[in-house]
Amino acid sequence: MRVLLIEDDEDLGAAVKDRIGADGHVSDWMTTLEDAGDCVRTVDYDLVLLDMMLPDGNGIDFLQQLRRSGATVPVIILTAMDRISERIAGLNAGADDYLVKPFDLAELSARIRAVGRRYTGNPNPMLKLGEHQIDLARRQVIGPDGPLTLSAREWVVLETLLSGAGRLISRAMIEDRLYSFEEGAESNTVEVYISRLRRKLGHECIQTQRGLGYRVVV
Repeated sequence: MRVLLIEDDEDLGAAVKDRIGADGHVSDWMTTLEDAGDCVRTVDYDLVLLDMMLPDGNGIDFLQQLRRSGATVPVIILTAMDRISERIAGLNAGADDYLVKPFDLAELSARIRAVGRRYTGNPNPMLKLGEHQIDLARRQVIGPDGPLTLSAREWVVLETLLSGAGRLISRAMIEDRLYSFEEGAESNTVEVYISRLRRKLGHECIQTQRGLGYRVVV
């Protein structure tokens, strides 16, 4: 997934960004609502992690504006405000989940996976791809001969393809999930990862429609 992290606390922001990367996701970290607004107008994010109190405004206002614009991107609120009324306000504004600081990073990872499954239409974390079982919750692939080892970026590509199972996923969409603003994609990166996945999962599992994109066969 490509995640937008909106958090002005340097220590917490760095810890969350590192955790997101360790989980195999790509993130853009912004410390103001103005910069975050520019991001959501530029990138089709899979998830937003939103602090409530930012230097230039309240996260609730940002979230309400996001929903009024028609954006359906899932949002998890991260905040030190723990009163029930504040949680209700966040959920009523359109948040999908709510974590009160300080929180355990392992719990954040679990919440991210759960919200991601709901929005990709895969509430069941187990999927079948050819002769392979895909465990979305544990980020594991189990083949006829046992578990397979996928790199973090191979998993990102596979997860992106599975999120649109049965339809074409463009190369540009995959690149968006692989790289943040801080990174740059090489011209053949997507093809390299597709080739590696085919070697591990079987060539027939991923179809190519030249010039248009890729499709997983489930």
